[in-house]
Amino acid sequence: MLTALYNTLIVADGNITGDKAVIIEDNQIRAVTPVLEIPAQAERIDLKGAYLAPGLIDLQIYGAGGALFGGNPSVEALQRMEADLLPKGTTGFFATVATNSDEVVLDAIEAAKAYRPKAVGSFLGLHLEGPYINPARKGAHPEKYIKKATLSEIKQWIEMAAGEIKMITLAPELQDQEVLDYLQQQNIILSSGHSDATYQQIKSFIGNPIQAITHLYNAMPPIHHRAPGIIPAVFEAKPYTSIVADGVHVDYAMIALAKRELGDKLFLITDAVTETDQGTYQHRLAGNRYVMPDGTLSGSALTLLKAVQNCVQHVGVTLPEAVNMASLYPAQLAMLITKGKVEAGYDADLIIFDAEFNIQFTLYKGKVYRKSN
Repeated sequence: MLTALYNTLIVADGNITGDKAVIIEDNQIRAVTPVLEIPAQAERIDLKGAYLAPGLIDLQIYGAGGALFGGNPSVEALQRMEADLLPKGTTGFFATVATNSDEVVLDAIEAAKAYRPKAVGSFLGLHLEGPYINPARKGAHPEKYIKKATLSEIKQWIEMAAGEIKMITLAPELQDQEVLDYLQQQNIILSSGHSDATYQQIKSFIGNPIQAITHLYNAMPPIHHRAPGIIPAVFEAKPYTSIVADGVHVDYAMIALAKRELGDKLFLITDAVTETDQGTYQHRLAGNRYVMPDGTLSGSALTLLKAVQNCVQHVGVTLPEAVNMASLYPAQLAMLITKGKVEAGYDADLIIFDAEFNIQFTLYKGKVYRKSN
C-alpha cells in the first residue's frame, strides 16, 4: 500500500521544501516527489501546511511516562518510555542508566533483553553513563558507586547484555588501556563524560578510542587560560558531542559558541528524567529543571522537539539544522544508516508539527501516534 503525505513543509537535507510529497511504502520512504506526480493508487493525507521532519533520536534519556528506568529498571519502564516518547516525536532512544549499584546495572541489562522481543522498536538499547567516571566531576552521581573499570567486570556486563549496551560514558583518563581496547572492539560508542582529563589527555583519546563527548560543558573542567582542559580540545578535534539545550544546563550563548565550533558534530540530547522519591536518584521537579534532594542540578525536563525549538528561538540555528541536531547527527553516531533523513530508502519515521512546535502526530512503522494515544 502506498501513502502520500502532501501539503506539507518538508524539513530535510538542510532545506525546507514546500512543493513536494513524501511517498511511503512498507514503512519506508519510497520517494520524495512533486505533488503532481503522486501515484494514482496512493492514499493521500493532507498535512495542511504542517512541517514534516525525520523522527528524533535521543541517545541519553533516563525515563519517561512517569517511569525512571535509570533508577528502577524494568520491562514496564521501557514499555512506558516507548509509549510516552513516540507521540512526542522521539522515534529512537537509548535508555540510560547513570552511576548506580551493580544490581541496578544488571537489572537494566536483564530488562532490556526481556523487553526486546516485545518492543515497538524505538527502544534502541542501553547507554551506561558511569560508573566508570571521575569523582572529581561526579555532578549528581553518587561517589559511593563510582569506580574504575576492570576487564573482568566489563566483559561480564557486555557478554550478559548480548548486544543491548550501545553506548558507555566514562572518564578515559582513569581506565586501563586493556579495558579501552576491549570496549573499542565491541561496537559500543565510547563517550568521554564526567571526566577531569587535561587538554593533552583528552586530545590523545579523541578518535582512539573515544568517539563522542557527553553533555558538553557539564561535568568537565571549565575553560581556563592556563589550564585549557577538555573543551578547547573538543573544539579542535570535533568529535560527535552532545549538549542539553534547555538554557539551564547550558546557557544559550554557550550553545551558540559550541555550534560555531563543532558544526555538524554537535547533537541534542534531553538528559531527561522523571520525578521520583525512590532509589539512588530522587529527582524533584523545580520549575523547568530537576534537582536532587540537596539541590544539585540533575536531569532536564526537556523533550527533543523542545530542544529543537530552543535552538531555533534562542540560539539562532535554522530549523533544518536544529532538526539535524536531533535526528541525522545522532543517527550517524549510532550507525543508524536508514534514519535521520527524509529521502528514498530511509525509514518512514516521521514527525509532523506546526509553526509553534506543537506535535500533530508521529508516524512510526506505519502507525500514527498522537498525544491522546
